[in-house]
Amino acid sequence: MTSILSERQRDELHKAILDYLNASGFSDSFAALKNESQNQDFTPDPKQKYAGLLEKKWTSVIRLQKKIMELETKTTQMQEELNNAPVRKATSSVDWIPRPPEKHSLTGHRNPITRLIFHPVYQILASASEDTTIKIWDYESGDFERTLKGHTKAVQDLAFDPKGNYLVSCSADLSIKVWDVNNDYKCIKTLYGHDHSVSSVDFLPLGDKIVSASRDKTIKIWDFTSGYCVKTLVGHFEWVRSVAPSEDGRLLVTASNDQTARVWDVQSGETKMDFRGHEHVVECAIFAPVNTYPFIQELIGDESKSRDQAMPGHYVVTGSRDKTIKLWDSSGQLLHTLVGHDNWVRGLVFHPSGKYLLSASDDKTLKIWDLKTGRCMKTLEAHAHFVTCISYCHISPVVATGSVDQTIKIWQCR
Repeated sequence: MTSILSERQRDELHKAILDYLNASGFSDSFAALKNESQNQDFTPDPKQKYAGLLEKKWTSVIRLQKKIMELETKTTQMQEELNNAPVRKATSSVDWIPRPPEKHSLTGHRNPITRLIFHPVYQILASASEDTTIKIWDYESGDFERTLKGHTKAVQDLAFDPKGNYLVSCSADLSIKVWDVNNDYKCIKTLYGHDHSVSSVDFLPLGDKIVSASRDKTIKIWDFTSGYCVKTLVGHFEWVRSVAPSEDGRLLVTASNDQTARVWDVQSGETKMDFRGHEHVVECAIFAPVNTYPFIQELIGDESKSRDQAMPGHYVVTGSRDKTIKLWDSSGQLLHTLVGHDNWVRGLVFHPSGKYLLSASDDKTLKIWDLKTGRCMKTLEAHAHFVTCISYCHISPVVATGSVDQTIKIWQCR
């Protein structure tokens, strides 16, 4: 029979047994094993390493066996716990949402913040304030970069063109200004034409036109190159608070103090639809991007994905001083009302994945709504005062909020 022990191990074992037999007084067995294992010259000595070795090994084996059994029992218990634990799906980066605490709190403005906008290419955030200035920040480091001065009253809104070469701003001083990003933010154009405070401004998706909304109840479309007003849209009965284009630039949506929102055809300048249902001033209105459509259709139980519904501009979301957010389709039908804020809703922005809607409110919070269920899934206590604006960065997972408390907060999404 072959032994699993090496030559040396066998020799050690024989000597340990011989020592044990001698110590236990089994002299016949000792003599026989000494003879058979050819260890005639072995003399027991309490100082040598074989003394008591067999007993030591024997007891340690039993101790280790006991330890193994204990560990096996523990492993079984832990495996059971694991099997019964609630499974939390790992969220992929596309589902990341802003989480507290804020990454940066930027201070420097001397009056409430009115608007924030991220640059489409660089790590830049622009902020507008009632202190008549625009400030440029590095949102990654939180560093302040520069102040743009030129407006003489509160700056109400800001927008970068799609390539990020120009920044446009509008103000209560009745003017719209264009700043050259690549030339030290020099003011290269000032557009006049509105008769009252200009409350909202944006570039159309091609970047060749600027659109603005004003307290004079009109919406104006300007040619970027010449700086001329090429169209004036009339229809609201009160101050027009905001204007936003659809993804393809064919439509505009506006929100007004007359408690309605309207969709306009850019080409003809005519109202295509007005949305009635809010009980107070409509502060903001935006088109839902096409990537939100599957989630909205699940919310309203409409699984028919007709070609018409994949067109930009099919759904509109509005936020109002009546504390609600409403979702509409292009026919003017109210599809859903999101209830949860305790004060005016001031800003709305869609998550880049299309799954969520984020809202900013005078109740000092930022809320994240799940579009599939229409439920608020998270509330962030964002500021010490009214939250006036919110912006989502499309190149980094960050969100910015601005407030009457004169601070800008940068929230990391994870």
